[in-house]
Amino acid sequence: MTRKQKRLGLIGLAGLVLGSAVGLVLYGLSSSVTYFQSPSDIAEQQVAVGQRIRLGGLVEDDSVDKSRGSVVHFRVTDQAEAIPVAYKGILPDLFREGQGIIAEGYMDEKGVFIADTVLAKHDESYMPKEVYETLKEDGHWMEEEQAAAEQTSKVN
Repeated sequence: MTRKQKRLGLIGLAGLVLGSAVGLVLYGLSSSVTYFQSPSDIAEQQVAVGQRIRLGGLVEDDSVDKSRGSVVHFRVTDQAEAIPVAYKGILPDLFREGQGIIAEGYMDEKGVFIADTVLAKHDESYMPKEVYETLKEDGHWMEEEQAAAEQTSKVN
């Protein structure tokens, strides 16, 4: 073998090892990724009990119940479907009815989403992209209200 052939063989072997390492890392990460689901997606797919998912949508009006001890109950909606949620912990300061949120957790046997993390929007114009697209597709998105919210945030 010439030096050129040895060098090409070594480069090919290094590329194969590097490609295999990248493939293994991506495979390992794919099992720990939790994808965003809207209430309509969860209703359609019949998510398995105990499967970790991310639920996103709007906190339904008149659904927040803080009277049951340390567990807060509320409903998350995408204006088509609504999912009951139970969360034990301190809610974000920006959490309120009509607010866009993302909750991480799992579905229990009764169809209640047990959240262990709740994230609320950080300003007036934030909404998860998937929720925005779902609301717009379903005809529930009010562009005038969004424009007014953006204008208000620019003034402040």
